[in-house]
Amino acid sequence: MAALSEARRLVVKIGSALLVDRASGDLRGDWLKSLSADVARIKRRGADVILVSSGSIALGRGVLGLKGSDLPLEQSQAAAAVGQIRLARAYEEALAPHGITTGQVLVTLEDSADRRRYLNSRATLETLLGFGVVPIVNENDTVATDEIRYGDNDRLAAQVAVTVGADQLILLSDVDGFYSASPALDPAAIRFDLIETITPEIEAMAGDAGSGLSKGGMKTKLMAARMATAGGCAMAITEGSRHNPLLALENGAPCTWFSAQGDPQAARKNWIATMKPRGQISVDAGAAAALANGKSLLPAGVIAVAGAFGRGDPVTIAGPGGRPLGQGLARYTADETRQIRGCRSSEIAARLGYAGRAVLIHRDDMVRS
Repeated sequence: MAALSEARRLVVKIGSALLVDRASGDLRGDWLKSLSADVARIKRRGADVILVSSGSIALGRGVLGLKGSDLPLEQSQAAAAVGQIRLARAYEEALAPHGITTGQVLVTLEDSADRRRYLNSRATLETLLGFGVVPIVNENDTVATDEIRYGDNDRLAAQVAVTVGADQLILLSDVDGFYSASPALDPAAIRFDLIETITPEIEAMAGDAGSGLSKGGMKTKLMAARMATAGGCAMAITEGSRHNPLLALENGAPCTWFSAQGDPQAARKNWIATMKPRGQISVDAGAAAALANGKSLLPAGVIAVAGAFGRGDPVTIAGPGGRPLGQGLARYTADETRQIRGCRSSEIAARLGYAGRAVLIHRDDMVRS
């Protein structure tokens, strides 16, 4: 069973019902301060932390005086626009006393479905984590429509966890784990401490539940668990309304852990390896040697480009004599790669006419043969 104290890169999902008082529509400031103390403690031991937070619509609707559980789309988007500012400021003010900088990242389902946007999101989150920032991720409710929505932050959190190669995902919920039936309806319901495999029997036990502020039920949490664990990330469901919920989890609070299916990096490499390549990049002996030593591919080592691939598309990497070296996700289009092949990273902007990334294929986006 995973242990939160062992997390190296942690994603925490916070639901609206935990962050916003249902009766008043006000932020639960003291609770957020306690969560921030948890985050600061986890970061002090060297772990990265990303928060996937609901709450923008719940905060905004209180400011705008919007009543009812189901708002029309345009009112939800208006509430999100008002609430996002308040939500970002609340996290900034809660984490700043601990010396932690925050950054807001708004995404939609399209950002993970499109490989170019996926790579951009991954690069942004990785860069923020490299600076020691705690990213606050939320669905971009101000622009998202039904066809480009996750619809719940459970699955969004799982997608973020897989995107950044997190080893643990914590869903702070209004229940303390996964039960054989709804404990509110069945007093004999049993909580599972550990679920190693999500079987059809486990799926059949999930029922729809949630508060008037949250949209995620147990079914969406199981979907999140399936996505996260397949990506090598262990996931826990635990009750989050108590103060210092992450500390409580570390100290043995009731929860359900879902076992990771392998390592995050290995899962990502397997995913890249199964993609159909859209082109080929041939490299010189120096670049081939660098790749063999675990380095990223730079434009300087490229001698030829074949195919018509776009940013984020998979390409084959070939060495001298056409020897296959591996496969990776290109950060430039085929035409751009042709323009910058053989040049130093400092010369890319002059070749393209605009600033670009120093790396053509990052080592984390590459699987070697």
